[in-house]
Amino acid sequence: MNLSNKNIGILGLGVSGYSAAKLASSLGANVFVSDSKSDVNDLYIKELTDMGVDIELGVHSRKILNSELIIKSPGIPSDIEIIQSILDSKTEIISEIEFAYRLSDLKIIAITGTNGKTTTVTCLYEVLKKKFNVVKSGNIGTPFSEIVYKENKYKTSNTDFCILELSSFQIDDIDTFKPEIAMILNISRDHLDRYADFIDYSKSKMNLFKNMKDNDLIIYNHDDPVLCEEVEKRDRVFTAYSLDKNFSIFYLEDGCIESVHSKKNLHIDDCKLSGIHNVSNFIGIATIASHLGLDDRDIFESLKIFKGLEHRFETFKEVDGVKFINDSKATNIASVKVAIDSIDKNIVLIMGGLPKESDFSAIIECSQSIKSIIAYGKASNDIYNSLSESCKVVKVEKFEEAINSAINLAVKGDSVLMSPGCSSYDQFKNFEERGNFFKSIVERHYS
Repeated sequence: MNLSNKNIGILGLGVSGYSAAKLASSLGANVFVSDSKSDVNDLYIKELTDMGVDIELGVHSRKILNSELIIKSPGIPSDIEIIQSILDSKTEIISEIEFAYRLSDLKIIAITGTNGKTTTVTCLYEVLKKKFNVVKSGNIGTPFSEIVYKENKYKTSNTDFCILELSSFQIDDIDTFKPEIAMILNISRDHLDRYADFIDYSKSKMNLFKNMKDNDLIIYNHDDPVLCEEVEKRDRVFTAYSLDKNFSIFYLEDGCIESVHSKKNLHIDDCKLSGIHNVSNFIGIATIASHLGLDDRDIFESLKIFKGLEHRFETFKEVDGVKFINDSKATNIASVKVAIDSIDKNIVLIMGGLPKESDFSAIIECSQSIKSIIAYGKASNDIYNSLSESCKVVKVEKFEEAINSAINLAVKGDSVLMSPGCSSYDQFKNFEERGNFFKSIVERHYS
């Protein structure tokens, strides 16, 4: 794609918009960036302005309609007025992922799913780097455009694969994007404020595969019923992975991950990362790694030592027989259920924050594992109304009060699980701040 003197518009000056603007400008485009917010990163503004990029803040004016191509940042919903104006003007609008893809020759491994994407991408990166030069990008923090910008700038690329974590928002506006390998971990209810319904959200996830060919590798989690249903609708060649050996070349048996290729195995109790959902993700990762030629020994050695990521089912302290687990990244109900299933009993569960939906009754399926629930913040009433007939639910307002209540309730053999099932934005800037605050309160209590 030749960008020389082409008018490129970019909606949104977050990290992906910034990287896309930098990439476009470096290739000779006339770049215009529009962000409806005024409080954007000053360094972004300075660097882009120095590159000759035109920026407007605080409004989406019609000036962007002068563009020949528009790149939409993933955080911008598709139902705002300026998007409709762009559609009416027939100007092509694509995602930052699609834009970078058109300017790159990198081979892509794409990972999506409602839960577990970042941990899976990071672990896959650690496994594959034993044999390949790999980078990780996308929703994990470094935009794909940033990777492509550096590849173009230094012209010394020896990258074998770029592993992309992709959200549904990033997939929505792809057109020609085609990975060599793609894996979908799960689909559960999330982001329904951005989609017409759950069916629409599921279709968005499955669109990742739309340009892939039969000789590409499309992997899905056979143990996820929603995924199985979606796969059955499509006349495509899919490869399953599963805990069940009937559906997978790696599988779980007698507490070990086994392989059909060798007598090597990995006892899950020897892994630093716990939880059956992580075992499932390990099997998906092993399936990709084996396809790319890694032997079972190298795969299992890497999986065994992988420590996981902060704020994602992170067991960070055990005191007097009580475990404390920071699962602040769990911002939907499905992820809370996964966390509960990984502990199985004697759980003091902390839930709350800014709710994405009002019905938390799906947690009732796990009620036998829950000793009590501490519900905090804006979601506390909805949690209480959904669960109090089946579980002991204590309502509090402040997050710190919830943590202290859980500490006081927990006894030897219990696990205090902070798995909120809601976004953090009622009392925190993000899930990281919430998780760090949880850990600091616990550490201070026992210091």
